[in-house]
Amino acid sequence: MSDALVLGFDTSAAHCAAALLCGPRILVARSEAMTRGQAERLMPLLEEVLAAGGAEWTDLARIGVGVGPGNFTGIRIGVSAARGLALALEIPSIGVTSFEVISSGEAAAHVPAVPAPRDHVYVERPGGQQAMLTLADAQALGPPLHYLPEPDQMACQIARIAANALPGAPPAPLYLRTADAAPARDAPPVMLDEHG
Repeated sequence: MSDALVLGFDTSAAHCAAALLCGPRILVARSEAMTRGQAERLMPLLEEVLAAGGAEWTDLARIGVGVGPGNFTGIRIGVSAARGLALALEIPSIGVTSFEVISSGEAAAHVPAVPAPRDHVYVERPGGQQAMLTLADAQALGPPLHYLPEPDQMACQIARIAANALPGAPPAPLYLRTADAAPARDAPPVMLDEHG
C-alpha cells in the first residue's frame, strides 16, 4: 500500500495497544497494561498515537484490529471501535486474528497458541482447525507452541497484516468458547401503545 497510513490496535487481552504504520515503517507503537478500562482508554490512546506520528484521523487509509481469540469484552471493544471508525472515515477496517499475528513472524513449524482461562490455550492446529485445548493436550500436538509477542509488537503486526490484506467483510470477533456470563433471562419489556 505504498506509504499509506495504517492504524492497528488490539484490546483482546489485559492491555490496550496501538501502532501507526507508514509503508514499511512503524512510526509509533504504544501499549498499556490494564485488566479493565479499555473502553475508556482506547480512543484517547489512538489519538495520542496519531498525534505522535504527526497524523490525523482523515490521513488514515485503513484500520487493522485484533479480533481474538481472547477476552470477550476486550474483543468487542476493539471490533466495535474499528467498525465505527471505518464507517465514519469511509475506509476499510481489517480484522486480524491472534493466530495470524503469531504466524506472521514465524517460519518454522509451530502451533500458534493464545492463553485461555483455567490452564487452557486457544490453538490453531496444523491444517488450520482452531480450538480451545488444555495446555497438556496442546503440547501433545507435536510442533512447539508459539505465543503472542508483547502488546505493542502485536499492534505493529496487526497494522502490517492489515496493510497487505484485501478488504472484505467488516471485522468480527473470533470466539472459540462460550461466554462465562449467561445472557439475562428477564421477560421482555411490555410495550404500551398510546391508548394503553
